[in-house]
Amino acid sequence: MLYISYGSVCELETQILLAEDLDLIEKGVLGTLKKDIAESERMLKALIKSLENKPLNPWTLESLDPLLQLNWRRTIQ
Repeated sequence: MLYISYGSVCELETQILLAEDLDLIEKGVLGTLKKDIAESERMLKALIKSLENKPLNPWTLESLDPLLQLNWRRTIQ
């Protein structure tokens, strides 16, 4: 899900750059947008990286109800 969010930020950045090339945005607004987009990009990258380095959830399938275990296994196959 975070990768989709990151892709959306990159898409927004592309749209802003196109708007800049076509002179559709005032220069003052453009600078603020670029700065905000860059900050969002950095924060998402940091969050993704921190979550990739964390171990998986400590709970196991054995702690679940047997019926839930069966449904869980069906969804991940």
